[in-house]
Amino acid sequence: MRKLVVVNNPKDWDLDVEDVEVVDAQRYLTDPAYTELKSARIFNLCRSYKYQSSGYYVSLLAEARGHRAIPNVTTIQDLKSQTIVRAITDEINETIQKSLSKLKSKNFTLSIYFGQNVAKQYEKLSKQLHDLFQAPLLRAQFVYNKEWVLESINPIPVNEVPEHHLRDLYRFAKAYFARNRFSSQRTNKKIYDLAILVNHADSDPPSNDRAIQNFMEAAEGLGFYTELITKEDYRRLSEFDALFIRETTSVNHHTYRFARRAHAEGLVVIDDPVSILRCTNKVYLAELLTKAKVNIPKSMIIHRDNCCKVVGELGLPCVLKKPDSSFSQGVVKVKTEEELAEQLKEMLAESDLIIGQEFRPTEFDWRIGVLDKQPLYACKYFMAKDHWQIYNWEGKKKDITGTFETVPFEEVPFFVLHTALKAANLIGDGLYGVDLKEIDGKAYVIEVNDNPNIDHGVEDKILKKDLYHTILKSIKRRIDNQKKFENP
Repeated sequence: MRKLVVVNNPKDWDLDVEDVEVVDAQRYLTDPAYTELKSARIFNLCRSYKYQSSGYYVSLLAEARGHRAIPNVTTIQDLKSQTIVRAITDEINETIQKSLSKLKSKNFTLSIYFGQNVAKQYEKLSKQLHDLFQAPLLRAQFVYNKEWVLESINPIPVNEVPEHHLRDLYRFAKAYFARNRFSSQRTNKKIYDLAILVNHADSDPPSNDRAIQNFMEAAEGLGFYTELITKEDYRRLSEFDALFIRETTSVNHHTYRFARRAHAEGLVVIDDPVSILRCTNKVYLAELLTKAKVNIPKSMIIHRDNCCKVVGELGLPCVLKKPDSSFSQGVVKVKTEEELAEQLKEMLAESDLIIGQEFRPTEFDWRIGVLDKQPLYACKYFMAKDHWQIYNWEGKKKDITGTFETVPFEEVPFFVLHTALKAANLIGDGLYGVDLKEIDGKAYVIEVNDNPNIDHGVEDKILKKDLYHTILKSIKRRIDNQKKFENP
């Protein structure tokens, strides 16, 4: 992949970096050689990204040509909106306050060059802002009013970098380009680059270490360059062609930001951000499945005005679920009206809406894995010892989860498979795990997971390594189709 630094005037960039070409904007926009270039990384250092300026068109046409631009048009638009800036940077408020706590003035300007600042004490803040707004050169303006607030963040025209900062700018640039891996040798050997997002500190990840190794081997066998990344690698997403999330997902979490950023960058993403939004909210799922006439346990959306109707609608005991609950956490069974009142008060203090469901105990739950709108695997997950759920987080370590049984499709009741596919296909065509209860010859959907477990020794018990190959083939097919669209 060729690396191009695009500037309005080549004199703006007086730095020779190995494997980096300097091109003036007019030439990049008009020379057919760049129009026909199949694979390139564009570092847009134009003096302005204003709408319809040459800098704006460099990033816009880069995307149209299938090139990867920093900044891309999404970032350029985000930088223009103070509302978006405030919303996106809210998550790093703690870093902002800590980094600026010793300042005596009411205003502060932070210059960020390729994710770094000339002062060591602002290194973490500079990196996090660059991760959120991926532009090579940024200027952040902060004001103090009871606490420090990011008032604005804007690109710095390369010709406006102070002369006494140029030495540091060039040092940061060399380090930045050295970290980014766009080796032509690797590109020739590997057809695509795949990032697998993991969390090594997660005590119960969606894939165990052996499964992750199997995914990597399957990917390598299909011609991928594969790399495990963590939340610290947010800034590097644009280096890849696809992102495969193997970390427990949530909307108010870095996993969603990774999915959103990767999708905006044009990567193939599993789990895609839309699936995360739809699957991780129980209120949305209950409404969606009910409207589509998919069987679910008798349910009601509970709010402050209908709390008094819960017992009459669902009876006791009943189950209460926080909208973003997962792995049985945020899900409680209440047996008495006193317990009900206590739990409702606690849950409704955090969310305006929660889900209530009738209690329908079963010996096990079905889990049907679905990919590309087709069944992938089937498992029975049995309840944890002396508990009503698959997970018992308060039990002894050996009793936290129940046993399992991986089942061939011919042994799965037709109505279970049919219901699972109908539910999953309402979400999309990604990788899902549908949990169902089998009661009196009917299947009832409990939830649809956007990030289902794929563990060595469990879900792969029947397909073995073919399970991993099937998932990776799907990712490759999606990239192939995307490339055909970009380069017809």
